Amino acid sequence: MGRNLPSQSVAAALSFFIPGAGQIYTGNWIWGIFWLLVTPGLWLGTGGMLGWLCHLLSAIQAAGFARGQV
Repeated sequence: MGRNLPSQSVAAALSFFIPGAGQIYTGNWIWGIFWLLVTPGLWLGTGGMLGWLCHLLSAIQAAGFARGQV
């Protein structure tokens, strides 16, 4: 029997809207907590300029975790 892998698209969507949620979905709790803590700091600390970067990087990383390539 094959192993049920998390969906890449679900992981990416979760992390795009709530950075860290996709990592938690894929079982990578440490990275999930990291993104949940760092993203709000960058949103507030840069007036929103770097907040979107965290959303994108988190989504890419979550999809990679779901693929098993990160």
